[in-house]
Amino acid sequence: MKYIDLRSDTVTKPTKEMLQAMINAEVGDDVFSDDPTMNELEALVAKTLGKEAGVFIPSGTFSNQLALFTHCNQGQEVIVDQFAHIVQHESGASPIISGVQLFTLESDMGIWDLKKLEKMIKKRSISTTSTKLICLENAYNGRALPLDYFANVREIADKHEIKIHLDGARIFNAALALNVDVKEVAKYADTVSVCLSKGLCAPIGSVLVGKKEFIKEARLNRKIMGGGMRQVGILGAAGKIAIEKMSKRLIEDHKNAEYMEKLLRNIPKIQIDETQRDINMVFFDIDDNRKYDLEDFLYKNGVKTLGYEDGFRFVTHNDLTQADIKVAIDLVSKFFK
Repeated sequence: MKYIDLRSDTVTKPTKEMLQAMINAEVGDDVFSDDPTMNELEALVAKTLGKEAGVFIPSGTFSNQLALFTHCNQGQEVIVDQFAHIVQHESGASPIISGVQLFTLESDMGIWDLKKLEKMIKKRSISTTSTKLICLENAYNGRALPLDYFANVREIADKHEIKIHLDGARIFNAALALNVDVKEVAKYADTVSVCLSKGLCAPIGSVLVGKKEFIKEARLNRKIMGGGMRQVGILGAAGKIAIEKMSKRLIEDHKNAEYMEKLLRNIPKIQIDETQRDINMVFFDIDDNRKYDLEDFLYKNGVKTLGYEDGFRFVTHNDLTQADIKVAIDLVSKFFK
């Protein structure tokens, strides 16, 4: 059975152009920085995000954890949102790999009380560690956070001589939602991690960008973490197309999410989460006890979904058409009738 997959934009398959580029990629040994295709990708992502240099990482989790490992020393503190990907979905890696202390600060859908944030910043003393890094996300789940907020966090970080790392897994979606160049989203952070396989259709990989000296050290730390790769230009070829072309078509995913939302609103008892409707995701709940059987029903009828906290998150992507969306949402409607 061919499934309609609403679980995530990570499920996309590489495009035919990507597959052909991978076959034809000029490659070398990346541990020696001899892979020309990967060198081109890293430079492209850095330039696109307005940073000096970049390093390719096999996954988003690896990229975020490499940033922490490179920014911090053991025992230092990282301030992060309580629901951040780094905390919730990276297997408890931060204290294991970097030996850092994570201070999870409660937010209002990704927006901190900045007075409280500043109060939580620690200076080294006989009893306390020091705060070394602030981690932000954009997009934050389905929300594109405003840039004036990032500017205010940057001001606080500079005042206390603290660095900022941005988990920008879907930074191109955030830029589209905010109607700005992606550089504008990235400029408030010292380092940014961007995922090539979330919505951009590359099969594997993220790129960590920042200043040249930081990326030089991160490359050494990537090797320590087991991330030294050889003829990785095969993946770099797909990554280049992801950045150059697939980032330009994300507007289709956003429009399809609007279409999906419109269809869902026609179903009684559907409650759309308005706070997370900026990008290619629709978060919603259903005021009906039968909702707990919906995932199994959809799967048996050819639609893959993924339960999200107490509700649902449906995600649009390159491999999903409006016709697919109509079929899926008609099934949701059918179930509750």
